[in-house]
Amino acid sequence: MHGVSHWVAAGFATSTATIRWTGACPADSVVPVSITTSAVDDQFRALPLAALTDAALAAARAAGAEYADLRVHRLVTQSIRLRDGRVESIDNTVDLGFAVRVIVDGTWGFASHCELTTDTAAAVARRAVTVAGTVRALNRERVELAAESVYADATWVSSYDLDPFAVPTPEKVALLQDYSHRLASATGVDHVTASVLQVKEQTYYADTFGTRTTQQRVRLHPELEAIAIDAAGGGFESMRTLAAPAGRGWEYVTGADGVWDWDAELARIPEWLAEKLAAPSVTPGPTDLVIDPTNLWLTIHESIGHATEYDRAIGYESAYAGTSFATPDQLGTLRYGTPVMHVTADRTQEYGLATVGYDDEGVAGQRWDLVRAGTLVGYQLDRVFAPRLGVERSNGCSYADSAHHVPIQRMANVSLQPDPDRDTGTAELISRVDDGIYVVGDRSWSIDMQRYNFQFTGQRFYRIRNGELSGQLRDVAYQATTTDFWGAMEAVGGPSTWVLGGAFNCGKAQPGQTAAVSHGCPSVLVRGINILNTRQEAQ
Repeated sequence: MHGVSHWVAAGFATSTATIRWTGACPADSVVPVSITTSAVDDQFRALPLAALTDAALAAARAAGAEYADLRVHRLVTQSIRLRDGRVESIDNTVDLGFAVRVIVDGTWGFASHCELTTDTAAAVARRAVTVAGTVRALNRERVELAAESVYADATWVSSYDLDPFAVPTPEKVALLQDYSHRLASATGVDHVTASVLQVKEQTYYADTFGTRTTQQRVRLHPELEAIAIDAAGGGFESMRTLAAPAGRGWEYVTGADGVWDWDAELARIPEWLAEKLAAPSVTPGPTDLVIDPTNLWLTIHESIGHATEYDRAIGYESAYAGTSFATPDQLGTLRYGTPVMHVTADRTQEYGLATVGYDDEGVAGQRWDLVRAGTLVGYQLDRVFAPRLGVERSNGCSYADSAHHVPIQRMANVSLQPDPDRDTGTAELISRVDDGIYVVGDRSWSIDMQRYNFQFTGQRFYRIRNGELSGQLRDVAYQATTTDFWGAMEAVGGPSTWVLGGAFNCGKAQPGQTAAVSHGCPSVLVRGINILNTRQEAQ
């Protein structure tokens, strides 16, 4: 499938631009770069990338553009789903196209197409200029673009050993069937679902300053779920694997890289599921929690990752679950949490889902602080929003999920850092709790538009009595405000507890876009968090 529409064009009345550099002019800083761990596929390199660049950028200049960039985007996806060991669906898609952005008289224009020819590239560039002229009268403010070095002929490929698209589909199905049969053969398991979503994303970017970047990244998400039916009670419970989606290759699914122990987890899931089905319902009220990284990553995503997107913080993004309580007037003063709280944003984290060499505005990947010693100290920015915050350089947070979508500010890999001085283990954190709950795995969640009031559930909840685990509980959700929750975090685990979680489907913008993002974190100890009984709440 090559693009949904023949023409896509858009203009932005609230994001108009004058190119006024806030640092050294990129043209004065040309950086030839080739950073690669593997090779970009020949199929993508064989596209007429240089010819499209010359045609589009020349046509944009000739039509009056002050600035222009070209982005070629190819997204290859395969989704395999099984139910009870039988193939339910195998979907293969390829989305290929290109887009041109221009600035004309301080106004953005955008157009895209799926036909990769030089004549079409020139026509698309001229159409983008026309769009900019059409919406110029609606401008409310002029935008400064942050400076960035020029990266000439830069190449970057993500870290992986075995390209999942090089593995025959029957071999992948056979592995999922093997995993499914292991679960299905266990006593008490009534149904099993298995799936793996695989994505290869290739982008080429060029702009009128001379940057040329070619990138390829691979990511996948394997998942199995066992379901047990309580025929007598009329209910059911489920338990799924906790392996996070990751920027890794097929070696992650087979376990050949040693990252995830599939054999051990699949052997334990039926036992955990049976225990959960027979577990007592939780008693609501303030409770001390030890939260596993397999659950905490989602709390980080919703209460920190989205809250520190600068476009939300200034009210620019407010339609799609937008805005944020963490407004810029509080930068440097807002007590986000306790002094043990150190949160970074990172576009360079190895195996991260949001890891890139360069973003969709040609900005090199970086790592920076969002929360330091419990205080808000930073935001996620692109080249438009950096000058609004008074920052000289973007931190590389521009991304579009398709050639036919405009690049917008998207989330980096946002992570809570472990204790740098002591490798405190999860068991030690549990030993500090007299009466509490240990939370493992993510499930459902809810948070308000300002990223402030929230509640989260999980896969498994264990009662803690006198510093030891004492069986599972059911119907548990924890509820708090963002600052109350992180302000109750007494301790973070050490590096040995740190795990990189994440999701494929972070949504934002209108028209909606999705992005994959990772969140690393250690286990944590949080005191006095309100626990809800979800069964009682539903009545």
